[in-house]
Amino acid sequence: MPAKKTVKEATAVETEPAVEKKPAKKASAKKPAAKKEPAEKKAPAKKAAAKKPAVKKTEKKEEPKPEVEKKSFQTYKDVINWKKWEAHNMNWLYIEVNAGDLMTELEAGVNNIETCCNAILDCMLEGDTFIVQTDKPDTKLTVRYYCDNLAEDRRKWSDVNR
Repeated sequence: MPAKKTVKEATAVETEPAVEKKPAKKASAKKPAAKKEPAEKKAPAKKAAAKKPAVKKTEKKEEPKPEVEKKSFQTYKDVINWKKWEAHNMNWLYIEVNAGDLMTELEAGVNNIETCCNAILDCMLEGDTFIVQTDKPDTKLTVRYYCDNLAEDRRKWSDVNR
């Protein structure tokens, strides 16, 4: 039996240096412990990284949505007048402007119908007509602007029809 013990001891002695030699060969001689530390740091870093997205998701939900900036009355008037002058320069007799189409063209997805309708009515000159007239601001409001005479001396529709 003592021979068997020596064989086991000899095998144990041979395997232990082999295990120690393998990490020594892979790790540099200067910093063998340095490679073990990053491996230990990586595991906590993964846990921390997993926690960070959860925190970011809750932060995104808590942030209020920025309020949509609606176009101004003057912006609508400028666009309508630009369309009228463009039609005049192409020698068109008239153009028809629909409130729903104009509002979608300038700011799709924003409900700014009152400003849009007020601008359409304010741009009407003497002789312009309603195609679809509404009592309150509505997307159905449609006006025909005559573009053959855009002289500044033309009176506004509201001044003529009060």
